[in-house]
Amino acid sequence: MNDMTPSQKERSDKLEGMGCKRKRVEDVRFVQGKGNYVDDVKLPGMVFGDFVRSPYAHARIKKIDVSKALALPGVKAVLTAAELKPLKLHYMPTLAGDVQAVLAEEKVLFQNQEVAFVVAEDRYIAADAIELVEVEYEELPVVIDPFKAMLPDAPLLREDIKDKMDGAHGKRKHHNHIFTWEVGDKSATEAAFAKADVTIKEMISYQRVHPCPLETCAAVASMDKIKGELTLWGTFQAPHVIRTVGSLLSGIPEHKIHVIAPDIGGGFGNKVGAYPGYICSIVASIVLGVPVKWVEDRIENLSATAFARDYHMTTELAATKDGKITGMRVHVLADHGAFDACADPTKYPAGFFNIVTGSYDIPVAHLEVDGIYTNKAPGGVAYRCSFRVTEAAYCVERAMDVLAQKLGMDPAQLRIKNFVRAEQFPYQSALGWEYDSGDYHTAMDKALKAVDYDKLRAEQKAKQAAFKRGETRELMGIGIAFFTEIVGAGPSKNCDILGIAMFDSAEIRIHPTGSIIARMGTKSQGQGHETTYAQILATELGIPAADIMIEEGNTDTAPYGLGTYGSRSTPVAGAAIAMAARKIRAKAQMIAAHLLEVSEYDLEWDIDGYRVKGAPDKFKTMKEIAWASYNAPPPGLEPGLEAVNYYDPPNMTYPFGAYICVADVDVDTGSTKIRRFYALDDCGTRINPMIIEGQIHGGLTEAFGIAMGQEIRYDDYGNVVTASLMDYFLPTAVETPHWETDFTVTPSPHHPIGAKGVGESPNVGGVPCFSNAINDAFAFLGSTHIQMPHDNWRTWMAADKLGLHK
Repeated sequence: MNDMTPSQKERSDKLEGMGCKRKRVEDVRFVQGKGNYVDDVKLPGMVFGDFVRSPYAHARIKKIDVSKALALPGVKAVLTAAELKPLKLHYMPTLAGDVQAVLAEEKVLFQNQEVAFVVAEDRYIAADAIELVEVEYEELPVVIDPFKAMLPDAPLLREDIKDKMDGAHGKRKHHNHIFTWEVGDKSATEAAFAKADVTIKEMISYQRVHPCPLETCAAVASMDKIKGELTLWGTFQAPHVIRTVGSLLSGIPEHKIHVIAPDIGGGFGNKVGAYPGYICSIVASIVLGVPVKWVEDRIENLSATAFARDYHMTTELAATKDGKITGMRVHVLADHGAFDACADPTKYPAGFFNIVTGSYDIPVAHLEVDGIYTNKAPGGVAYRCSFRVTEAAYCVERAMDVLAQKLGMDPAQLRIKNFVRAEQFPYQSALGWEYDSGDYHTAMDKALKAVDYDKLRAEQKAKQAAFKRGETRELMGIGIAFFTEIVGAGPSKNCDILGIAMFDSAEIRIHPTGSIIARMGTKSQGQGHETTYAQILATELGIPAADIMIEEGNTDTAPYGLGTYGSRSTPVAGAAIAMAARKIRAKAQMIAAHLLEVSEYDLEWDIDGYRVKGAPDKFKTMKEIAWASYNAPPPGLEPGLEAVNYYDPPNMTYPFGAYICVADVDVDTGSTKIRRFYALDDCGTRINPMIIEGQIHGGLTEAFGIAMGQEIRYDDYGNVVTASLMDYFLPTAVETPHWETDFTVTPSPHHPIGAKGVGESPNVGGVPCFSNAINDAFAFLGSTHIQMPHDNWRTWMAADKLGLHK
């Protein structure tokens, strides 16, 4: 080997593979304004749709008169339920097994529900025309409180299923009841509580919030009547699922439906499900024979597309007097709005909420969840979390602090005492999950040392004394959260959507010159897939990431996949990439053996090609092998280097983390300053540290928004009072704290590259950490639990209830 031969480090660095801080390749177009979003789609003859929406949360529709709207020049059509009903499209299936009105027929069930769809030559004419549609309503009693919805005299909301007392998950208890989901050992849990030294019980509510992506939902439908083919562009996190649902609804054969998700400006769960705008655009295009575009505005997005959370969790812990938890019991009242449109796997109507035992070795537990209809918008999406995991983490982490307060224990020490130990993995939780790997004690120890935890507690104690002496009006809170998440939805034994197993896919093709195109069944909404997927391939196949193109979002070219949400891209699609790449590498090894005239068993992989064992100069790079695969493959071996893999994972993956927040609260104004926020994440194998850090910063910012102000609020008449960004808190760089990030690495033992996923984790851990900091500030004054969100007004009210303003 001469001096000009690249070293192993130089060869490895050239690949920009896993572990490299590679810059996002997507940003080249985004920062120059060259992204291609749905609203950038412009087609010949395209017209525009807009909705007539109900001003009432609950009302009977007596009459709809569209004549004035149709008379407006430029208006092409007005659709109502009367037009959709003969096509059996006035209702559509939800991902939760319910049905949802596309256009309201006899009643409206939430404010801004879709009543009619106006199509016009431009969106301004459409906006004028919706004001001309006359709808006569008869107001009905409104119920927005899920507890009141279950009272005997509560108004009947869903008249379409009033006689259906068998729900998707058993008997319905009430005309506004959707399901009861129960898991765990009830009798053993009751026994644990009966003999416990100490118990706590707290109502922990997680308010209704909204993902509020920068780009709202949109679609362009174009029906080619000659070919009988429908093309649909849209803001779809799961394009293939939309194609399947579209085929089932319309009767158009699936191979004649082309679904394209271009660049998407954020999703956060909001763009997983199907919305009436998609269906109405398709119907209008079929009727008119021209492309139809629908783009919702911000008020429509906040008030009518899928919400998140709205969980009311009665939480109990049983423990010994020295702090060992012996049992857990949780009952949830889940407000699903007017239709059950949650994006959850079929078997789990409350998603993965049974991860509620968290990071703790709790021997017995019981969980019961009741889903309830109310006069609110439907949804229940995984807003930057994996199917209700954020609600579960908030529940258990607040409960841990409440228990620590009752026991007089430090909240960090209570957690450490109850952690699942490293030697217990794989760990079977009391509520049915098998945690793959973890080292919780190491992570917590690193976090406590990083912030000098003992010094912080000493400072807090001194400030509390000063507060009691009247020397300061500021309280100091230290919030701790240690979360275990469950991501990588995919095992067919556990997860499906509408009966389709939640596998994912990769199709990889190496060209003769050694460059690669890889097509995936997922769909990025800003996560950096084009960058990180290429890095996985670079490491697996020894070809530089710069020579690899990633494609997603086009059902004509991408293999069938279940999409991107719930941190499933790397745990499931990333595994599919690795497995497909290894199929290619196995074939490449046979070709290399033929070229080097040795047995394939005499070869070993070496960064970017195959080398003969013991003969370092006898080497073939993957680019050389790729060229040979197209012009000189071994006899009997088909040409080319291609592979497809559909990956059905054997288990979920379980990222975890230790978060610590220091907050200063002014009791006279309620204002809170986040002095410090430290976040340690363990997402297994780290593919791109820079993208991981960006994902954590984004997730923590959303967690800050949720904990400190976000809430979709309703008045007593069901009016949404937070339907614009004037009223709904969206953090900017001005409000957002500085983030300190850290990590440990505990690879997943069953994942091909050991990766666990990270995109949802900071939201899962961040929300309880912020809340625990605020609650900790008031705890020494006797406060037990202050509900979120912790905006200035509610924090001031908490101080007032404690008599601090006298």
